Amino acid sequence: MPDSSGTLSYAVRPRVVGYYLSQLALMLVLLTLVPFGVSVAFGESAYGVRFGIVIAGLALVAWRGMQQPAPQQIQTNEALVVVGLAFVITPLLMTVPLSASGLPYIDVLFESVSAITTTGLSTAGSVDDRAPIFHFTRAWMQWFGGLGIAALSVALLMGHHAAARRLSDPVDNENIATTARTQARQLLTVYGTMTVVGVIALWAVTGDAFVAVVHMLATVSTGGFSSFDASLAAMPPAAGWIVSVFALLGAVPLLLYYGALRRPRELFADREVHALAVMVVLLCGLLTLSLATFSSLPWADAVEQAVLSGVSAQTTTGFASMPVAQMDPLSHLLLIVGMLIGGGSGSTAGGIKLLRLLIFWRLLQHFLHRSAMPPHAVADAHLGGRRLEAADIERTMLVLGLFTATILVSWLIFVGQGFAALDALFEVVSAVSTVGLSSGISGPELAPTLKLLLCTDMLLGRLEILALLVLLYPRTWIGRRTP
Repeated sequence: MPDSSGTLSYAVRPRVVGYYLSQLALMLVLLTLVPFGVSVAFGESAYGVRFGIVIAGLALVAWRGMQQPAPQQIQTNEALVVVGLAFVITPLLMTVPLSASGLPYIDVLFESVSAITTTGLSTAGSVDDRAPIFHFTRAWMQWFGGLGIAALSVALLMGHHAAARRLSDPVDNENIATTARTQARQLLTVYGTMTVVGVIALWAVTGDAFVAVVHMLATVSTGGFSSFDASLAAMPPAAGWIVSVFALLGAVPLLLYYGALRRPRELFADREVHALAVMVVLLCGLLTLSLATFSSLPWADAVEQAVLSGVSAQTTTGFASMPVAQMDPLSHLLLIVGMLIGGGSGSTAGGIKLLRLLIFWRLLQHFLHRSAMPPHAVADAHLGGRRLEAADIERTMLVLGLFTATILVSWLIFVGQGFAALDALFEVVSAVSTVGLSSGISGPELAPTLKLLLCTDMLLGRLEILALLVLLYPRTWIGRRTP
């Protein structure tokens, strides 16, 4: 039987992709004005000139695109291409100002990709003596990368609801509402409020406004870039606890906060919130036992390090309270599990997401239940009182499979290059889950090819693999097109 799928599929239309990329260019102009202003305030002319070049180029692209009429509709593959290109082009553009740091270009690219994907891995070496604008730029990129360039554009620029719904979350429908622009504005309100409150709290305990801003931008985005080599260990103990609290808040589906203003019970009744609480308590408890038993930490220190490290891993924030290399192998494995699962859908956290874990668990329960039923009995799988649609199950299994394959291939490459198996697995999972905790592999001395591999892993993880696959799929670009 001939394959009829090709007759029902359409390639992307360059004018449509170009129009929405011009909208994203305008959004990036507005976003880049912030670090440009900071560079001027700190007298960093080398950075300021480079930011000016990026702003001028983006403004030209945006202006040319605004001359074109808005498309009446956007295809799913076009939305995925726009989002994929946004997360590929943006870090490339931001290497221009970050090159003023004096780092080799491969390391500048690594920092830029790590920032926009909210990962937090670094090959810059020591950062204690880096210019303040370097730290702010990385943290700012994590902040707007956490919410998503596409979602920001939907909120501020795009008026076409069909396009907005797809561009706000084209991969898995978890954030789509009938009024996507209103929803995106709500996300920005929650995100911005959380950031401001967090900065004030962190400023109060550190006494340093700049440190508070940089670290809270990287916290609510669950990014993890720090302006200190020692990360959380370089700040007062209270700062670590504040960061952990806001990391947990960032790992919760953001729209739940907005709904909780009218119906507070929704927040505490949500299945993902329950799952996040259970995972954090379980992970921190097991880490405490492991650190006290195998890493020989005093119990008080074991509890503190377990909570800070466990929350950092589970929320995929990536701040370090102690070097991962000093932990025992069991603690490594526990952190790997936490990083792999990640936070809630519709949050800034990475990983495979708790919702997919819940769907998988429910499917397993459903299978066991069906095994005890008559052959012709009809029973549907439900989660939270709602029937699981075939598309939900398909997306869940596809993402789980692709995450596993990506981690396996990258891990084998690192092991083949002579790295210890456990350290390599930790580093790869950290990259794919966009966490930023490091076993010590990421650094200036890492081979350029392996740095590029980790960059690819970070992009794949941030886009949950599907968007980049669509971007590379030949039929996305070749074939007949709709008018």
